[in-house]
Amino acid sequence: MFRIEKDSLGEVKVASDKKWGAQTQRSLENFVIGNNTMPLAVVYGLVEIKRAAALVNHQLGKLSAEKSQAIVAACDAILTGKYGDQFPLKIYQTGSGTQSNMNVNEVIAHLCNEKVPGLIHPNDDVNMSQSSNDTFPTAMHIAAYQAIINNLLPELSEWIEELKLLEDKNQHVIKIGRTHLQDATPLTFGQEISGWRVMIEKAQEFVGLSLDAISHLTIGGTAVGTGLNAPENFDTLMCEVISAHTQLPFNSEENKFYGLTSHSELSFVHGALRALAGDLMKIANDVRWLASGPRSGLGEITIPSNEPGSSIMPGKVNPTQAEALTMVVCQVMGNDTTIQFASSQGNFELNVYKPVIIANFLESVQLLSDAMRSFRMNCLVGLEANKAAMAEGMKNSLMLVTALNPHIGYEKAAKVAKYAHENHTTLEKAIIALGYATKEEFSEWLKPEEMI
Repeated sequence: MFRIEKDSLGEVKVASDKKWGAQTQRSLENFVIGNNTMPLAVVYGLVEIKRAAALVNHQLGKLSAEKSQAIVAACDAILTGKYGDQFPLKIYQTGSGTQSNMNVNEVIAHLCNEKVPGLIHPNDDVNMSQSSNDTFPTAMHIAAYQAIINNLLPELSEWIEELKLLEDKNQHVIKIGRTHLQDATPLTFGQEISGWRVMIEKAQEFVGLSLDAISHLTIGGTAVGTGLNAPENFDTLMCEVISAHTQLPFNSEENKFYGLTSHSELSFVHGALRALAGDLMKIANDVRWLASGPRSGLGEITIPSNEPGSSIMPGKVNPTQAEALTMVVCQVMGNDTTIQFASSQGNFELNVYKPVIIANFLESVQLLSDAMRSFRMNCLVGLEANKAAMAEGMKNSLMLVTALNPHIGYEKAAKVAKYAHENHTTLEKAIIALGYATKEEFSEWLKPEEMI
């Protein structure tokens, strides 16, 4: 069953059970590209804007109380998640996001008109004082800010707490350090983990500080940044209403021309996500290499056996959580490249790569949040030090010879290490054989617990 919807180009058939209108239907038919639809976070950002606009336009005397209340009620219903299936448009559409803006306008109008037929027009009422060119970048900032605040930052806090527990648990477990993938001087496993912890603390700090960049909203700039058809103070009032409803500190972008044509702010924030991804790659690699073996690798830690690792080798357990996390890092790095290039493509008064920028941004936030949660719950929580393997590595390491430098000098210490390596013997036997120290002197000089 179909109904007929009309727009400036004529009539369009729309399925009777759908709440969108002609422009949404045209977009569905004209942009059959890929499987990825506009993230609902962006849709809900647009709905927040429509809700605020209904209130502000009424406050400024441009919209009747009846229409304002109807639009607000429809927006509130959508924000419950009830109508998520009414926003089916693809990411790859007009670069300004116009079709998704109209999708939201049409669904809101339809919901209103179901109660009072003919009350609300999608353009004249729902889109009053707005343009797709200022609503969509505003929705981008709202969606990005909410995603980071609600998902990523809480997971970073969970990681910090879990790493603190691991750090405290292993503060006295001495192991050999490694630089250049070669043996180095000792440290405790707790000290090694403290490096991971501070990486995540710094990432949390950097991401949190970067949020100020996307707290500025371009709403009120309308088509090219001049604010044509938007009443005086519309921009500041909109930010006040949106901030109050979302409980987030949004403010009006001072220069709307900048806000329409540049997305350097989102690029900047994603740079903090890229930095986090780089640190996660390091941590995940450390974990899987320390867990390598278990008998022919380092085997200094054990990680949970969550599932069989091989379809051909019985008993094999792989570091699957580390592999999943590092694949997410690769995707985030790719997303960053897309975002940086797309952000560079503002031509004159408008950047027309907006959907691909925000879609990749939100994917990065979701993937990082999900992968970090999975790694924490299925790997970090059950990570254990193999103290015997760490002790064996300490005993066999030639780099303990560094502690002898103050007593016999660098040159002789190097000869001790070389002699021990070539003769497959210990540092103690080597230094005695070379006549550089007695057994008692060696025992006094080389104490691993005093080298950390």
